[in-house]
Amino acid sequence: MKNAIFKTLVVAFLLNFGACAENKGNKAEVNQEKQDMNRMFIGTYTKPEGHVNGQADGIYVVYQDPKSGNLEKGKTVAEVINPSFVKASKDGEFLFAVSELGSGDAESGFIYSFKINDDNTLQELSKLSTESFAPAHIEIDKTGNYVFVSNYMGGVVMVYKKNEDGALEKVQRVDLENPTESHAHSVTISTDNKHAYIADLGNDKIWNFDFDPESGKLTPAPQPSVDLENGAGPRHFTLSKRGNFAYSMNELNSTVTVFKVLPNGGLEKVQTISSLPEDFSGENSAADIHLHPSGEFLYASNRGHNSIAAYKVDEETGTLSNLSFTSTKGKTPRNFAISPNGDFLYVANQDSNNIAVFEIDEKSGNIQIQGKPLEAMTPVSIEFVE
Repeated sequence: MKNAIFKTLVVAFLLNFGACAENKGNKAEVNQEKQDMNRMFIGTYTKPEGHVNGQADGIYVVYQDPKSGNLEKGKTVAEVINPSFVKASKDGEFLFAVSELGSGDAESGFIYSFKINDDNTLQELSKLSTESFAPAHIEIDKTGNYVFVSNYMGGVVMVYKKNEDGALEKVQRVDLENPTESHAHSVTISTDNKHAYIADLGNDKIWNFDFDPESGKLTPAPQPSVDLENGAGPRHFTLSKRGNFAYSMNELNSTVTVFKVLPNGGLEKVQTISSLPEDFSGENSAADIHLHPSGEFLYASNRGHNSIAAYKVDEETGTLSNLSFTSTKGKTPRNFAISPNGDFLYVANQDSNNIAVFEIDEKSGNIQIQGKPLEAMTPVSIEFVE
């Protein structure tokens, strides 16, 4: 009797061990498949905010096939309220996310730091106040040691230091002029890591600050900040690869302003061009702007016209000429991202709950929709982590 029981237990153990080994093998195969794909972390809205009906659970991960461009939806990896902008550290080990909160939600907005685990879940390392409301953007300096957060409300820009363990600590608070009108929307650090350009939508200004990469602190630059046309509303700002030209996406009048970057870090306006086709007469607010990795093309997103505007960049002057306007196959395109190899462009269509995939023609710079958009709840920002 005892021998029979013993044999039964041995058989059960072996069967269970075999099943476990098979499961581990399956998991290893899945992990191996994912290793061949790029990770995209998606910032979202999680609750209604008047301008958006947030429906996501937090930050989620999406996988991108670098060859075909196809997307595969992953799971929610961090439950954060309104993580509307996410940014990966330079080494890809950490992810930073704002929590875009208003005065009725908490005492301030917040900036989170997460460790990106092997299974792409996120482990919270720190949560700090942004000392104002509606934090809208995150920037990292060229050393990867300092993180900048722009608060849409109150004219407050925060600087944090990234510690070795990935947690953040406060370095500096910068208060812009005219705080009741100021809407700091983004900080962009210069190619040489010596200057910071703050796009202030409310003051129609690009503020120019000197940046000290040793202390992490900002000080007003001796060269003047730049005033844009009244009602332009500068939102996002990007620099050419060599840092000799810069481009401002102006939300309120749907234009792109081109600047020459002077040797002292100053900005000189050289062109303003519409982000819309000439025959469009509806309402629109411009959103995001990115240069192609080659530097030959620039792209901008339009909310209202619901399109991506494509431009050819003149290498000598930095000026832009229109290439095309392409539907995003969704509603209210917010941020978009270009794949690391420059072959694909992905658009977060906030109000139609999808991410659209476009193939980029490397010769012409034009984009073409590829397949069916991926269903995704209230996507706002897209961040690649290779």
